[in-house]
Amino acid sequence: MARYLGIDLGPMVRKRFADGELYIQIQESIRGCDVYLVQPTCHPVNDHLMELLIMVDACRRASARQITAVIPYYGYARADRKTAGRESITAKLGANLITTAGADRVLAMDLHSAQIQGYFDIPCDHVYGSPVVVNYIADKNIQDLVIVSPDVGGVARGRANCKKQEE
Repeated sequence: MARYLGIDLGPMVRKRFADGELYIQIQESIRGCDVYLVQPTCHPVNDHLMELLIMVDACRRASARQITAVIPYYGYARADRKTAGRESITAKLGANLITTAGADRVLAMDLHSAQIQGYFDIPCDHVYGSPVVVNYIADKNIQDLVIVSPDVGGVARGRANCKKQEE
């Protein structure tokens, strides 16, 4: 993303201690700056989520003016409601952790369900990738295109994308 935008990534040290703990240090002054941390929380979810939390905390302690967590993939999103007793709603827990770490806002992409946006107690912008994908596919002019959903919840999105292809 930085290369596409023609900017450099902010320098930082990222390493692991012998016991596996992550260490992050921001290597430049970000006092009073708007910081955008791009971090998907995909596999390994726990490591990536913890890395995001540590980066947010480091930026907060470095006196960044505003910290935006840009999350192209939001891990633990599938647990977005209670379906049985004694189970966690980890989508809300993740939102709480990001907020508590010190993020000022979240920019998330293609959340598992739209309700997750409401789990954040800070501003959360939910953007969709399908318009870009639909335009890309349309430009390819593919005949007899088939769109497949990875799960039942994605069927409605798949159908909506098919309708956009027909337009």
